[in-house]
Amino acid sequence: MSDLKTLETELLAAVEAAADLSALEEVRVRALGKKGQVSGLMKGLGDMAPEERKSYGQNINGLKERIGEALGERRAGLEAEDMAQRLASEQADISLPVRVGPLAEGRVHPVSQVMDEIAEIFGDMGFSIAEGPDIETDENNFTALNIPPEHPARQEHDTFYFGGQPDGSRALLRTHTSPVQIRTMRKEKPPIRIIAPGRVYRCDSDQTHTPMFHQVEGLVIDEETHLGHLKWVLEEFCKAFFEVDAIKMRFRASHFPFTEPSLEVDIGYAKVGDELRIGQGEEWLEILGCGMVHPNVLANVDLDPNVYQGFAFGVGIDRLAMLKYGMPDLRAFFAADLAWLKHYGFSSLNVPTLSGGLSS
Repeated sequence: MSDLKTLETELLAAVEAAADLSALEEVRVRALGKKGQVSGLMKGLGDMAPEERKSYGQNINGLKERIGEALGERRAGLEAEDMAQRLASEQADISLPVRVGPLAEGRVHPVSQVMDEIAEIFGDMGFSIAEGPDIETDENNFTALNIPPEHPARQEHDTFYFGGQPDGSRALLRTHTSPVQIRTMRKEKPPIRIIAPGRVYRCDSDQTHTPMFHQVEGLVIDEETHLGHLKWVLEEFCKAFFEVDAIKMRFRASHFPFTEPSLEVDIGYAKVGDELRIGQGEEWLEILGCGMVHPNVLANVDLDPNVYQGFAFGVGIDRLAMLKYGMPDLRAFFAADLAWLKHYGFSSLNVPTLSGGLSS
């Protein structure tokens, strides 16, 4: 029994003398590990008489409990001391910036931003937004728009067609948003004043063309609209979009199957270094096509061309974004490059308004 008392005194002194958690763990292993001093005492129980074994075993278990309690108390004390030392030596620099989070890190794609800018401008002029499906019929995409069967745009080298139907018809990916105009004129009665933004598809790919791009078209139908109204709308749009006080525009005669007369519109610009300054200089840049809606198109949607008339125009949204924000390659718009988007993208809180400035 005196041996147990001596061992207990020795082990408790070692526990108390442990200077850190590592030293304390060494004491625990030496005392209570598989080959520890207390564990070794259990091996002699088999040679003892039953009564002696019972009494001695109880004493060893009591020793284990007391050593275990002492180890636990010393561990708690050492952990508290360690925490106190860390708190005294380690300091948090509250001046360090916090992570800004997705609201500040996220970026609106330039195409989405420009769409919002366009909607803001035309909404102020009284236009509403009309939408339609990306997959269209040949009738809506070509025939109703007075595009003849032999027109190059109807060939497979220019248009994405789906497989043929039993009746011989073939659906296609719309090549412009003009089918939205057809759907609107068949559904609504004049006066009509809409813009139709959306994705369009053509078999083309280079620095300024992609197989899928974005376009916005405008349509006005009533009994009195004329070319003067068209010119005013386009001039006001260009001034608001490019955020200039004055703009030079040139209207050139052209040909589109769905308008008569048809016009292409150029805007004046000056090149200063790598920068295009819209509204200045003597250079000209083609920007969009437009014209008065062809009487055949009105007849195809059951509107009397002797009563109704109007104008239509179309412009590439991606091209507008490139011109306004200086992006040289259209293919980068769809490359999912995060560095590009962080450079050219817009804050989610930067909502375009005419009063606050479209791109402010």
